[in-house]
Amino acid sequence: MQLFVDDLTVIDFSYLCKERGIVGESWIVDVLLDGSLNEQSMVLDFAIVKKQIKAIIDEAVDHKLLLPMQESALTLKKSSYHENHQTLDFSSDRASYYLQSPQCAFALIDCLKVTITSVTTYLTEIIMAELPKNVQGLTLTLRPENITGDYYHYTHGLKLHDGNCQRIAHGHRSKIQIFVDDIKTTELEHKWCRRWQDIYIASENDRISQAEIELSAQAMLNLTPDHQYFSYTAPQGRFDIAVENKVLDVVDCDSTVELLADFIARQLKKDFSKSTVKVIAYEGVAKGAIVNI
Repeated sequence: MQLFVDDLTVIDFSYLCKERGIVGESWIVDVLLDGSLNEQSMVLDFAIVKKQIKAIIDEAVDHKLLLPMQESALTLKKSSYHENHQTLDFSSDRASYYLQSPQCAFALIDCLKVTITSVTTYLTEIIMAELPKNVQGLTLTLRPENITGDYYHYTHGLKLHDGNCQRIAHGHRSKIQIFVDDIKTTELEHKWCRRWQDIYIASENDRISQAEIELSAQAMLNLTPDHQYFSYTAPQGRFDIAVENKVLDVVDCDSTVELLADFIARQLKKDFSKSTVKVIAYEGVAKGAIVNI
């Protein structure tokens, strides 16, 4: 007997990629269970599937930075600054990144590359350990949203968020719609998606000096004039990141989707001062913000 739940959840996260750097991503999760019927004549109660399995997935990877632990370009160590924190040094083909975060902000994947296959294997093992004995099989399908137009991958953190959005390196794969005088303008959408492709978006309010940053000893030796520094303390702990200019965009606001939509609209309004500008910005799948100015 099989039980399925499509669109169980969406996982929003970032991952380390040797070629691209830190990449924001959003995947939809479908679940298929194989098993015998229990005393309730069910493989598993839908309420349990939707609540328990979703909670396991969220705890394992959602709003985390996924680390391919077989990749030699990354170094993960216990932080010398704070208990239950770790430092991360990562040198990609595109740029180098240095972080400190509470250890709950990282997911350690035993793989060389973070892919749908490697994350599926990682999640399947974790979930199966928590399911009742009558469930003999689990098939997870992780898939990106089908987007016909432009989209971008971005990574950020929200220091004012009480939940997991506070983690300084989680991300999303997002589409955008831009209208000028009620006319959809794909050229502008493409421009912004190019600007924010595989980008780290930081808030100017979180900027600190090199002297204030908390990173590994090796990271401090490897910092260059091209690095900029951002840090904040949130309910889960202290977060620090050093990012090179070429993979960074610093905004004059927090990086909530509402304020990012407003930021884009304000930049566009400079070139279209006599026109109405509408921005529909997405944060991952099927959620976002609309700004009209």
